Amino acid sequence: MEKFAERGINIWACAHRKNCEFEEDMKTTAERYGVWIKPVYFDLENEEELKSSLRGIIAEKKNIDIFVAAAAIPYGSLFPMTSMGELRRVYEINFFAQIPILQMISRAMIRAGYGSIVNVSSVVGLDGGESYTAYGTSKAAVACLTKILARELAGYGIRVNAVAPGLIETPMKKAMSEEAQHDMIQATYLKRAGKSEEVANLIAFLASEEASYITGQVIRIDGGM
Repeated sequence: MEKFAERGINIWACAHRKNCEFEEDMKTTAERYGVWIKPVYFDLENEEELKSSLRGIIAEKKNIDIFVAAAAIPYGSLFPMTSMGELRRVYEINFFAQIPILQMISRAMIRAGYGSIVNVSSVVGLDGGESYTAYGTSKAAVACLTKILARELAGYGIRVNAVAPGLIETPMKKAMSEEAQHDMIQATYLKRAGKSEEVANLIAFLASEEASYITGQVIRIDGGM
């Protein structure tokens, strides 16, 4: 969020539920950079709530120049132990819930004649990995959708790319076992986890005019794997 605000970009900041700390952070960031940041809350598992919130954004009749799809939940389980219920829940949040959002946003961008979409996939979605049947395949679907949308929307002046992070210092990393974290770090050339701001820098670049000739790409940010 801050990487866009410091570039003078106004923001609709989407979140799952109202959070006072989140709102205070938005207020401070907006004041620091002289932009507006508006919170939008919805549950990705509630399609009607999701669509209602998006319609509220569209109704403001402001151009949507950039859209970043970053929502996801982790889930680790060996394939024989992965229940269909958990598989469906991971796909619902990591992939299916993104579809109506991307449809509505892309229609708004088509009307404007330009736009940049950045999805968040994962190196697990590109390489696979033990215990990542649900998470990995859902992120592979995001990577594939990115390439499809890039082809379909290019004629309307809309670019679509994705980033594929490796192990990043986020709450998702903290949820992993120490052993799993250690193994992933040792598998990188740089022998460390990435920082969230490093991923934010890449997203901000892909969304900007500095990347005006880049589309249909899924760019790894993984410390070398």
